[in-house]
Amino acid sequence: MRDSLFHVERDRTATLQAQIREMLVTAMLAGQLPASSPIPSTRVMAKRLAVSRNTVMIAYQALAADGYLIARERSGFYVSPEIHAGIAVPNRLKSTNGSEQPSQIEWAGKFAIRPTRQSNIVKPNNWQSYPYPFIYGQADAALFPITAWRDCTRQAMSRKWLEAWTEDRFTEDDPMLIEQIRQRVLMRRGILAAPDEILITLGAQNALYLLGNLLVKPETKVAIEDPGYPDMRNIFSILSDNIHPVPVDDEGIRVDQLGDAQVVFVTPSHQFPTNATMSLRRRRELLSWATENDALIIEDDYEYETNYSGEPTPALKSLDGSGRVLYIGSLSKSLMPGLRMGFVTGPAELIAEVRALRRLVLRHPPGNNQRVAALFLSLGRHDSLIGRLHRAYSKRWQTLGTALQKHFPDWAQTPGFGGTSYWVRGPEGLNGNLLASKALEEGVLIEPGDIYFHDPIGRQNYFRLGFSSIPDERIEPGIERLAQVATRMG
Repeated sequence: MRDSLFHVERDRTATLQAQIREMLVTAMLAGQLPASSPIPSTRVMAKRLAVSRNTVMIAYQALAADGYLIARERSGFYVSPEIHAGIAVPNRLKSTNGSEQPSQIEWAGKFAIRPTRQSNIVKPNNWQSYPYPFIYGQADAALFPITAWRDCTRQAMSRKWLEAWTEDRFTEDDPMLIEQIRQRVLMRRGILAAPDEILITLGAQNALYLLGNLLVKPETKVAIEDPGYPDMRNIFSILSDNIHPVPVDDEGIRVDQLGDAQVVFVTPSHQFPTNATMSLRRRRELLSWATENDALIIEDDYEYETNYSGEPTPALKSLDGSGRVLYIGSLSKSLMPGLRMGFVTGPAELIAEVRALRRLVLRHPPGNNQRVAALFLSLGRHDSLIGRLHRAYSKRWQTLGTALQKHFPDWAQTPGFGGTSYWVRGPEGLNGNLLASKALEEGVLIEPGDIYFHDPIGRQNYFRLGFSSIPDERIEPGIERLAQVATRMG
């Protein structure tokens, strides 16, 4: 335990003994002095606090009498192993002379925002322990080329590349990674961008948050897909009082219902969560609307690499000739979610402002991760990984589609683009939340669908099935078990 934990104040009304008691009990209850751990000897503590050893001894003995400490002959005092069991923990400790310490802070009146009160997707932290995890956003670690990644990490640590990530770039990103994203990611999505039109972020989520804070004012009318990405809805809800949910159909967001929105968020390649791909006609209609209304479009091109249709689907940004589409991509879905590697592409003037805002938040993302990712892309490792993921995921995509047609006929349509999930609409009266709860007891994890709607009332018959983290051979048995649960529910 660091010495900085221990100090007394001689100008307080509480006695030195009372302060020592309070100091130690607070450290014990907070876990800074773990159960059964030794505390400093009376001699050491007396020297540290500049008090008499007798003062410390009396405080220790009193704590032992109250059950907080255990005295061991010729060994010293130890924290009681029962410190968190059977001992009442007051909100604020009272000093032994009876005086009250200051009351707790009333935090409710101090918060400018309350993110914990927002509705969001909830997933078990131990999802790996369930045999049938149909949850979205988790990668299959068995498909990741750990040896190749380790080799790139080793290269980044060599003298040749050491200065590339050890120096403080202030606001700049690794130029090698920027170039790789330009050549190997954006060009394949039909996007041409200069280096000063790209910014690296800590995943796509970080990019979305930065753009929202930069572009959305309290009065800004923001259009979002409905159903849509809950985190985007939550980000915008913090920033604006004028959120406009817009329904989606088989061609994507309904442009005829965008009205006079100033910012619109879309997922054109495969809509989140319905997987509908925005048609070329609808894309042109959306771009025309944006020009006519002087509006901006935020395009989240998540999972761009999971297209199993065989038909290329360029990004909406590739059709944009006016710079109104702000493109967000991510390497986290193809590499690993824990890597948190995303990027935003837009006009240089915009990117300069996003870069300045990013500096206030985190300066710049970790340089070592950027250089390792740059090497991984430059050596063709990422292309190989995408091929491996494509083969594995497309097989699971087909297996899940077949299983759904067998056990849940007409509940779901096979996504035309691909992706890593199916959107399922059950019959009226189905409670997706109850189904998820009952299925969990059978080892099957699914995501209730009402969370994706701006107004969840009457939307309980939807749920979502991800397949990126479940082996192919477990898909059909898992869907069969889910069907059995649904049948028992009636």
